[in-house]
Amino acid sequence: MKITSKELRQKWISFYESKEHIDIGAVSLIGDGTTGVMFNVAGMQPLMPYLLGKPHPSGKKRLCNIQGCVRTVDIDSVGDPSHFTFFEMMGNWSLGDYFKKEKTAWTFELLTQVFGLDKDKLCVTVFEGNDSVPRDSETAELLKNLGIAEEHIFYLPKEDNWWELEGTVGTPCGPDNEWFYPLDGGKKNPVFPDDYVEIGNDVYMQYKKTATGYEPLQNKNVDTGFGFDRMLLFLNGLSDGYQTDLFLPAIEKLETLSGKRYAEGGEAQKAMRIIADHTRTTVLLIGDEQGILPSNTGAGYILRRIMRRAIRYCKSIGISSDAMTAVAEIFIGEVYGEAYPNLIEKKGYILEEIAKEAERFESTLAQGMKEFEKCVNGLERKNAFMAQSNPDYIKETVIGGKQAFRLYDTYGFPLELTEELAAEKGLRVDVKGFEEAFKEHQEKSRVLPTGQFKGGLESHSEKATAYHTATHLLNAALKQVLSPDCNQKGSNITDERMRFDFNFPRPMTEEEIAAVEKLVNEKIKEDITVVYQEMSLEEARAQGFVGVFDSKYGDVVKTYSVGEFSKEMCGGPHVERTGVLGKFRIVKEQSSSSGVRRIKAVLE
Repeated sequence: MKITSKELRQKWISFYESKEHIDIGAVSLIGDGTTGVMFNVAGMQPLMPYLLGKPHPSGKKRLCNIQGCVRTVDIDSVGDPSHFTFFEMMGNWSLGDYFKKEKTAWTFELLTQVFGLDKDKLCVTVFEGNDSVPRDSETAELLKNLGIAEEHIFYLPKEDNWWELEGTVGTPCGPDNEWFYPLDGGKKNPVFPDDYVEIGNDVYMQYKKTATGYEPLQNKNVDTGFGFDRMLLFLNGLSDGYQTDLFLPAIEKLETLSGKRYAEGGEAQKAMRIIADHTRTTVLLIGDEQGILPSNTGAGYILRRIMRRAIRYCKSIGISSDAMTAVAEIFIGEVYGEAYPNLIEKKGYILEEIAKEAERFESTLAQGMKEFEKCVNGLERKNAFMAQSNPDYIKETVIGGKQAFRLYDTYGFPLELTEELAAEKGLRVDVKGFEEAFKEHQEKSRVLPTGQFKGGLESHSEKATAYHTATHLLNAALKQVLSPDCNQKGSNITDERMRFDFNFPRPMTEEEIAAVEKLVNEKIKEDITVVYQEMSLEEARAQGFVGVFDSKYGDVVKTYSVGEFSKEMCGGPHVERTGVLGKFRIVKEQSSSSGVRRIKAVLE
């Protein structure tokens, strides 16, 4: 290995720190609700407010970091040499400070002097211009002056070399300068002289989008993004992303467990890539600061889909689902422990949750596969029978929606898993029929009242408001008594009681229940003022406010604090002082779902 992943991290950050940037670190992989997506899918995404003009909390205008991202839109492509569900982006930003002259020079210096790429092999693309905005000749001239051959500078249209937020007026936008380098096995691009692959880009936000076109911005920004995994590939002269030190230890473990060789290619190689990739993503999502668990909704559903896909591919190469835990341990300790220390802290929890999900799916996988084969065999028998009596009969190739829902509801097969299995047999799934069956099931099993208010309240009565405030005290008490990693996963409040769900891997002991009750009642007895404030999401986090359901929050958030004991972002109603709550008593503590406990409590 010419350069390790740890060395690459250090080189990127050190280089930009030498250019007076500060390392702002990485934020959660889980979307914070400000960008409308479930996961962070780009390194610049968490910085959007500052690129739009808001001062950064650090007070600095030069920033850099390495940010983890999760994308599952092309999950079916994972298994080839270059697709991953988790990846990292190396970024640096200028918030109205330096611009094209400095940035082109620094990127060129980094690529040629620090990373040792051949300047004569570098190719770049710049914006060719259109009726609204002139071509970016300035960047092209700067690149030529640095020593990039004119025949290696290509002008491309807006769809290739322009960045803007679709459909938004009044936001920064501008041309980007993309950097390419030849790589054996790279995707052929007809405008380049060889097999070139993009290694990164510099976006120059120098315009503001208006209702009729664009106008120059007074404060110009730079947004740089270089793929960490891809750069590691280039610098080591590799064409297979699973042969860098980010994956090699995991691949070697899978070889040992399966007795198969990765280098032999074929289905075994594809399976090892999928298991390694999906296990890595699983580790990072469960171990994240806003960590999630597999479930049947939202981000938890995506995680479950990833985990169950990995387990199925374990079976395909003759190893048990325990392999996923063994590979996870490698990612935690050997590969990412230094860059993401919270993984080390949560190691036991991560491995336990992976093992539990594997055990759950393992118990139904074989039965589910039998059920799937029944669906396929039924289609084949029907097609054979119909073809005998009608030579013009067109074969049926669709697995019914109700059958797909049965696989989901009874055997835990995510719809996408059934679709993938079907595709392997040349079939497809009636997705609309699945959705109808799912909706029908929901309507039959709905037990909660509709029309709930914010915070899980079914009314805004005085008693319900008191219960809602009590959930904040309970949440804080659970963090103190059980673990700082405990977070609210849901609540339901009526005038008679509160129900509170939180992540925790085991039943609470009687002593723990008593300690939580005592702590909540102490804070009630202290009659603490509940303080309400509105502030930016970034300010709230900086002050230690926790977000229970980040997806609900916008750029400005409502916060409620009970002294230093409880500090939460929340939109629901609250009492003015804790003393009015009465006595808090836990009636029942039980399981809600895997890894999630439920407390029912009353105020007396």
